Amino acid sequence: MLFEVWAPHAGRVGLHVEGVTRPMQRDPAREGWWRAEARAGHGTAYGFALDDGPPLPDPRSRRQPDGPEGLSAVVDHSRFPWQREWFGRPLPGAVLYELHIGTFTRAGTFDAAAERLPHLAALGISHVQLMPVCPFPGTHGWGYDGVAPWAVHEPYGGPEGLARFVDTAHGHGLGVVLDVVHNHLGPSGNHLPAYGPYFTDTHHTPWGAAVNLDAPGSDEVRAYFIGSALAWLRDFRLDGLRLDAVHALHDTRARHFLAELSAAVDALTARTGRPLFLIGESDLNDPRTTAPRESGGHGLHAQWNDDFHHALHTLLTGERQGYYADFAAAGAGALAKTLTGGFFHDGTHSAFRGRAYGSPLNTLTTPAHRLLGYAQTHDQIGNRAIGDRLSATLSPGLLACAAALVLCSPFTPMLFMGEEWGAGTPWQYFTGHQDPELAEAVRRGRRREFAAHGWAETDIPDPQDPATRLRSCLDWSEPEREPHTELLDWHRRLIALRRAEPALTDPGWPASEPSGGVPTAADDGWFGFRRGPLYVLVNPQDRPAGIPLGTGPGAVTEVVAAWRPVELPGAEGVLRLPPESAAVLRHGTG
Repeated sequence: MLFEVWAPHAGRVGLHVEGVTRPMQRDPAREGWWRAEARAGHGTAYGFALDDGPPLPDPRSRRQPDGPEGLSAVVDHSRFPWQREWFGRPLPGAVLYELHIGTFTRAGTFDAAAERLPHLAALGISHVQLMPVCPFPGTHGWGYDGVAPWAVHEPYGGPEGLARFVDTAHGHGLGVVLDVVHNHLGPSGNHLPAYGPYFTDTHHTPWGAAVNLDAPGSDEVRAYFIGSALAWLRDFRLDGLRLDAVHALHDTRARHFLAELSAAVDALTARTGRPLFLIGESDLNDPRTTAPRESGGHGLHAQWNDDFHHALHTLLTGERQGYYADFAAAGAGALAKTLTGGFFHDGTHSAFRGRAYGSPLNTLTTPAHRLLGYAQTHDQIGNRAIGDRLSATLSPGLLACAAALVLCSPFTPMLFMGEEWGAGTPWQYFTGHQDPELAEAVRRGRRREFAAHGWAETDIPDPQDPATRLRSCLDWSEPEREPHTELLDWHRRLIALRRAEPALTDPGWPASEPSGGVPTAADDGWFGFRRGPLYVLVNPQDRPAGIPLGTGPGAVTEVVAAWRPVELPGAEGVLRLPPESAAVLRHGTG
């Protein structure tokens, strides 16, 4: 078997296999690369010794059976007995479901999560979006401090566990998307700097030195992360990748790393015949993120839309702290703007940032499904002081309003695990750092951050306490009890409606026409917008709303779905929508 490693600064490199270290030779065809042949097969432990140092894990390790600090192990992907033929599911028309393997079930494994996939198939989900599964220190954590971008966290089940999960998901007709982190590596167990210039001080990020995408040596670093992305899609038959915090990928080269990555993924799509896609998490409100490469964009297939989340969140909760302030000040108008234009901040002044922010999205050339819309995500829950979901403060009726706005929006909708039944469990920040100093630093930093916002330190969950993770695990008995059962049924009905009504997956944007209720923010608090022949109406107020819908040829002819019973408008053409309620109606035109 051929072993290769990029170590441009090493004077000597040794291959450590089965307890024996043998010298490697420089590759004459590739600068900085070393190679050696050795007898090895699936499961063989190995590592690389740099300049007579101790053996380190392979930067391209496919398995770390003893964690990030241990030796790597050979993985032969051809050995996996795939049971399902899979032709893929495209992103347009999708409904995504973000889940964390470690808390989706108390067991916290791929196999345990796979047992719950029939629930998602019955819900109508099209794609499961897994939070990061690369190896990280300890057993439990969010996964964003992974240090081996080609491998799979062993406590979850390792590479074979992930393959079984994907195969099972495909058997239920579910695509699988993986959250990957290219913008930084965790602070513990990161051996990449020993091998070469994977990081640079040219740029800085919240996590320290930036990944080297444009300094000397960056050709190989870019190839490293692109190779990792393609390996996930190819070897595990994944359908897409969610790219964490792409705004932290600092790159001054003429061709941006994201454009190079998206071109490579599109080429893999052509080779495999499966529709593969990339979803970026971007904090820039930059249309270039999803604009075609040929017009100067990065070519990602979609991006998260936090502006929609913030507008919806402030409308339902009344919160106005921090970055919510601008959205709260605009009221329902913020939600109307995101539904018709994508971004709320599109060059407007952001009081939170103290400057102009964002740029307009061209809705004539950008299909609405290129933005993901959501009411809750791991970030928007877990980065709160106590990890409280919307269900901790909102009534079932307001949760039903949130579901209608998300699942009937022009965006690609995404739910966070348990949202579909209004889960009563929090989702808190938890870690499993093995380094006592690092663990204490994280604990102190978390408490200090929220103490500055008025929280008592004793109220902030200890990230290192195993109980914090256990509190965050879903309670799978909840869907069998009210009000959770009713909320689950509401989500199922809305997702089924989205699949049945072509207008709800139309790539076009709602038009800003008050006469069509598209969208309308009324003085008495109700909100509505039109999707083809459908009106989507929500009343988040604690009193009934009278909504003028008119009479004549365009009058409402059918109540398609309603959280609480509503009657068709009478001769006066006014719909009486109950408090904290939502409805979808069909009108006679369109």
